[in-house]
Amino acid sequence: MDGGGRTRRCTWLKYPTRASRDLMHTYLGLIVVVHLVLIAEASGSPKPCEKDCFSGKCINGSCVCDHGWVGDQCQHCQGRFKLTEPSGSLTDGPINYKYKTKCTWLIEGYPNAVLRLRFNHFATECSWDHMYIYDGDSVFSPMVAVFSGLVVPDSVGNETVPEVVTTSGYALLHFFSDAAYNLTGFNIAYSINSCPNNCSGHGRCSTANSMSGRMYCECEDYWKGEACHVPYCRQDCGSPGRGYCDLTGEKLCVCNDSWQGPDCSLPIPSTEAFWVVPSVKPSPQSLGRASHQALVHSGLMWVVGGYSFNYSYYHMVINYNLETSTWEAVAGGSGPLPRYGHSLALHQGDIHMFGGKLEGGPSNVTDELWVFNILQRTWSLRQPAPPPPHAQEGHSAHLVELASGEPVMLVFFGYSPIYSYISKVQEYNLRSNSWQVVSTGGAVVQGGYGHSSVYDRASGYVFLHGGYKSLSSSKYGLVDHLYRYHVHSRTWLILRESGQARYLHSAVLVSGTMLVFGGNTHNDTSLSNGAKCFSADFLAYDIACDSWKVLPRPGLHRDANRFGHSAVVKNGSVFIFGGFSGLLLNDLLAYTPPSCLAWADADACATAGPGVRCHWVKGQCVPWEPHLAADVVPAPFCPLRPESTDEQCFRFSDCASCTANTWLCQWCEDRKCMSASSNCTVVNTSRCSQKEEQECSRSANCRSCLLNLNCQWDQQQQECHVLPGQLCGEDWQHIGEVCLRINSSRDSYDNAQHYCKNLGGNIASLITEKQVDFVLEELHKYHLQGKTLSPWVGLRKINVSYWGWEDSTAFTNTSLRWLPREPSDSGFCASLERAHAAGLKANPCTAPTDGLICEKPARESRSCRTPCARRSSCANCTSQGMECMWCSSTQRCVDSSAYVVSFPYGQCLEWQTQDCAAQNCSGLRTCGDCLGQVECGWCRDPSDTGRGVCMEGSYRGPLKQLTRTMCAADRGFSWSFIQCPACQCNGHSRCVNSSVCEQCGNLTAGTHCQTCMPGYYGDPTNGGKCNACKCNNHANMCAVNTGKCFCTTKGIKGEQCQLCDSENRYLGNPLRGTCYYNLLIDYQFTFSLLQDDDHHYTAINFMATPEQANKNLDMSINASNNFNLNITWSLSSTAGTISGEEMPIVARSNIKEHRDSFSCEKFNFRHHHNITFYVYVSNFSWPIKIQIAFSQHNSIMDLVQFFVTFFSCFLSLLLVAAVVWKVKQTCWASRRREQLMRERQQMASRPFASVSMLIEVGGDQEELLGGGFLPKPIAIEPCWGSRASVLTVLLYLPRLPSGIPPPGQSGMAIASALADTTQQRALELKDRGLKHRKHYTGHHQGTCV
Repeated sequence: MDGGGRTRRCTWLKYPTRASRDLMHTYLGLIVVVHLVLIAEASGSPKPCEKDCFSGKCINGSCVCDHGWVGDQCQHCQGRFKLTEPSGSLTDGPINYKYKTKCTWLIEGYPNAVLRLRFNHFATECSWDHMYIYDGDSVFSPMVAVFSGLVVPDSVGNETVPEVVTTSGYALLHFFSDAAYNLTGFNIAYSINSCPNNCSGHGRCSTANSMSGRMYCECEDYWKGEACHVPYCRQDCGSPGRGYCDLTGEKLCVCNDSWQGPDCSLPIPSTEAFWVVPSVKPSPQSLGRASHQALVHSGLMWVVGGYSFNYSYYHMVINYNLETSTWEAVAGGSGPLPRYGHSLALHQGDIHMFGGKLEGGPSNVTDELWVFNILQRTWSLRQPAPPPPHAQEGHSAHLVELASGEPVMLVFFGYSPIYSYISKVQEYNLRSNSWQVVSTGGAVVQGGYGHSSVYDRASGYVFLHGGYKSLSSSKYGLVDHLYRYHVHSRTWLILRESGQARYLHSAVLVSGTMLVFGGNTHNDTSLSNGAKCFSADFLAYDIACDSWKVLPRPGLHRDANRFGHSAVVKNGSVFIFGGFSGLLLNDLLAYTPPSCLAWADADACATAGPGVRCHWVKGQCVPWEPHLAADVVPAPFCPLRPESTDEQCFRFSDCASCTANTWLCQWCEDRKCMSASSNCTVVNTSRCSQKEEQECSRSANCRSCLLNLNCQWDQQQQECHVLPGQLCGEDWQHIGEVCLRINSSRDSYDNAQHYCKNLGGNIASLITEKQVDFVLEELHKYHLQGKTLSPWVGLRKINVSYWGWEDSTAFTNTSLRWLPREPSDSGFCASLERAHAAGLKANPCTAPTDGLICEKPARESRSCRTPCARRSSCANCTSQGMECMWCSSTQRCVDSSAYVVSFPYGQCLEWQTQDCAAQNCSGLRTCGDCLGQVECGWCRDPSDTGRGVCMEGSYRGPLKQLTRTMCAADRGFSWSFIQCPACQCNGHSRCVNSSVCEQCGNLTAGTHCQTCMPGYYGDPTNGGKCNACKCNNHANMCAVNTGKCFCTTKGIKGEQCQLCDSENRYLGNPLRGTCYYNLLIDYQFTFSLLQDDDHHYTAINFMATPEQANKNLDMSINASNNFNLNITWSLSSTAGTISGEEMPIVARSNIKEHRDSFSCEKFNFRHHHNITFYVYVSNFSWPIKIQIAFSQHNSIMDLVQFFVTFFSCFLSLLLVAAVVWKVKQTCWASRRREQLMRERQQMASRPFASVSMLIEVGGDQEELLGGGFLPKPIAIEPCWGSRASVLTVLLYLPRLPSGIPPPGQSGMAIASALADTTQQRALELKDRGLKHRKHYTGHHQGTCV
């Protein structure tokens, strides 16, 4: 700070020394090096992925998936996995699984360890996408479960989710999805040697006192079962008044005589229903089954047949004692083979079993009828005559007595692999041992597979509900149809639907109510919103009131969802056994409905329910029975329901169905079904009968359609239609299968045959009695008219002693006979005589006779394609597009419309509709393809080059003993089941770095030496060979798989380029030379090689021969790309000449166009008649467009000819133009006159508005009114064109004699008129002069339209 108080800023400067400068340079260098290193690291850092990699690693911006995972984020499983941890989980991925997924997981524990699988989440497409679980290490191990659809807890919590258990120490899970819908997939947890279901939270997991070391549950009080999941003795069973708890035996409530229910809380009788699980000791797993049938006889529930995963310990017949709650297996003996989808009917101690599906063979649906005698416990096979019409499954049957007392078994609906879905009723007569199809009346019903039916003996009614059926327009699905069939009248009635479609459910009849339980409710993924494959729905149909109620689901400790189960009734209780819920069930559920006796007064009795129908009789409430309805639906005591609407009746498309239902519809004359409240002209219901068009519409495939002679199959629309009424045409008569026509002309046999062929037929072969009767009747009509005909028939003498009809049918002398002393030796053709006695007479074929008979087929060919069930190979099965589906795991071909009903329990592991793969493991040549089939494994040979053999096997080795020896480890072989060996060079190279093929040999190429080098073909996989392409030097490459050559010269074709395309004017011999396009003279040709099929072409050749000997030959060629050109000539016109016979003219390369002229004198066209010029265009690139022309024309044009032609054409065109102009003017004038007339008529009839005028007092009225004879208008409104105007004038009205207008009138009026102003316009123009015409505007807008 200075003396003045200011602060000075000082700067110290120090100049650097040499050492300091060197140090500074060092620091700067270090900074630069560090910066460069950072830049290098930044540039070498991996590029991040845009999305997360779920099961893989991100490398350079893309996901590299772990083994078994695919997708851009490695989000989908597609392969095999092995899990060895004591516990864990498996999933298809974090999002919806992809189409055509095949994933397999092998969980490996230790020998005989218990593995438990628990489904935390499972959602797949029902009936199409399945998870298969095997108790072992392959698909050849016992199957324990098949899951599809939704698996969710049936109540709060997850204790009701099924737990799958395997006991072999292994569990194999295989998932397959088709190409339709893909849902959220699954997440499955597993554990080894854990307690079942974690003891359900009601016990402790322990290993104490377990000899095998396995875990088990120690349950808390009042809980029992393996997983402590079954409660017992709730509320102490109401002890002591209602019952007591039995702790010494089964640990359950023992109720007093007047109490009932699982906890003895309901009185006897009770107004409440309840479910229980009867105390049955755990039965063997072999009892688990589905699509079986059950009935009750003498206190025993007999269960026959059913589908099972494994038939090793299967019993065809078992019974359950409803009193002692014990099971008994009946010895099989020499009875029927196992089956499911059959029917049972009981008659006097005999169980009749009909139809069903066997577990072996391609056409495994049977028509066998077996009878089991309950007393002797023996089977016998019946042989009816005639046999049953169809082999079928998924039907139902009831033993009934007809009005005559005859016992018959009625079989309703079902599915046949040959005739598809059946809508008919079949009747088997027990006494006559014969079958027939019942002719029914009433409504037109549609049959199907897997419906339920109940029979009420007192009323004679059979009620049928639901099923999987054929719908319109080749659609198939579930329905909730409800039909009633009356046994005695054989008529159908359509009842109200439940609104909940299902199939493979059960139905029983209790207290006037039909109870429906469970079933498969999944119709279609897009419609069902993920509906369960199996349900626990409980519905009640009130027969008296024709109404449905939804009852509470079973409130049990376990999941009751199922389909394919059975239900029977004993002492008013319903017993439900077995079924399928992913697992085959062997449990028994019992339902006791409310008792009508519990209601003490009439009002309460009338409103009892739901689930029962009661009525008050003699001071007591008793169950209502269907026979009390007296055929009145609904009954009088039912509550009123709203009237039906037209929309509800419109769905009935025929008169019979419209009037045979409970919707109160009426059939109108305009062929519409409308509600009874609608106004229409009603048709008499007595005329409503089932017509052929309804019968035809019920047929679901070609063969069932053609069973009816009045139906025909539309192959394109895949529908059955009734034959048209005029089937044969005018003058033809429809007789059976043919159309007949009688002509009275007199002709020889040959002329008669020509006449019939001109009509599209042939001379008639009268081979049926129906045809003979018709012809004889027609001949009799001619005789009555005074004409005696002896018409020719199609019968000829073939040899000395043999006569045959024209359709190659042998003459049998049955329906038609020869007249006495006939046939004569002189006659070789036959005519029909009718004068005195009907018979045949032999005549010379050239002799004329009176009359002839023609015939033609009544319809088109009635042949059908081979049914899918009869196609035994994948290629044959899938040859008709999507019509059939091939299941490789079962080696069966099924109809696409019946895939769901053919494999209701997921029996098909994989199916195809095209691209048939190898049908067994040995046909797969690579390890990747081999492990793509769940049943296969790969045996690698000792060369370690990727060669091996695919064979059936498991994780532990090949399946068969022979193949196990072939793949022995001591011989250097190794077995791969989860993952392929790293080296996969197909035997053509060794690997470096264990997986990279070092150098492909044997003419192979590719990363795994899997294809042939260019110029070679074959299948080099697994050591296969490559062969050189054989293309006759016209191709450098061929198809790798087939060896088909890609010919490089346009016009050469064939597998080995051995043919010329002669159909398109290419001539030559490619085996000796080449092919040429034969050009015409004086034409220009354009060749556009632009398609993908043309990209192999690099050359094209042409040839041309002069047509005139005295004119030069000019040639021009141009192309869109550069090419090489060679032109030669030869004295021979034979294309493809041997080298040396052609002489060169031009050779140019890399050009786009060329022109040339060949002198007729230099090449001596006059003497060399066959001289030919050859043009070779080569070395061009695709795509290309080439234009070429050869021409011969005069050098000087004939001017006279030119001008004559030119002026002739010009004058002709001028004349035509004049005529057209005149016609146009005439039409225009006519249209203008019509338009003007319309304008005048319109204006003359239009109303005009009023006009206000001010008249000065004292004015000249005469001048105002016009005076004289020509009144002047006071206003003019011109129309368009001023040809007409609306004139407004004043009129002088009549007055009193005094000249005063009458009181209240003015004496004047305004009027208007449409006037022609053309005369006035002409005078004005004349007055104004012609020079002003151009200023006149004739187009006023005016007010005229």
